[in-house]
Amino acid sequence: MLELNKWFFAQLANFLLLLILLNIILFKPLLRLFRERDAGINGALGSAKSMDQEKDGIMAQIDAKLAEGRTSAKTIFEELSKQGMDVQKQALTAAQNEAIEINKKAKDELESAVGKTRASLRSDVESFSKQIVEKLVRA
Repeated sequence: MLELNKWFFAQLANFLLLLILLNIILFKPLLRLFRERDAGINGALGSAKSMDQEKDGIMAQIDAKLAEGRTSAKTIFEELSKQGMDVQKQALTAAQNEAIEINKKAKDELESAVGKTRASLRSDVESFSKQIVEKLVRA
């Protein structure tokens, strides 16, 4: 059983003194270190969150600029494609007109050659006819 003698009070005083000394020397500094560490971690977390939000904002700006650039590039591409089609149509029309001109000149030259050949053949036919008639009359 528990006896309340002088040693009990000495041990109790010793225990309380040790508790006070440990509180001053060990527990308070450790608690202060833990609080500082928590504050540092929370500050770093807050800083990381703000950096993450800043990164998200910058990424949104970059995405917007990229979308704007894509839209601009698409518009320019369509415009240049349309201009290219116009140039192609003009070149095709010019080539067709030139082909028609060449075809017309060839037909004219052919008709001229046919006319000359017919005239030459007529004169040849007349000449041969005269020769045949002369040979038949002499014979």
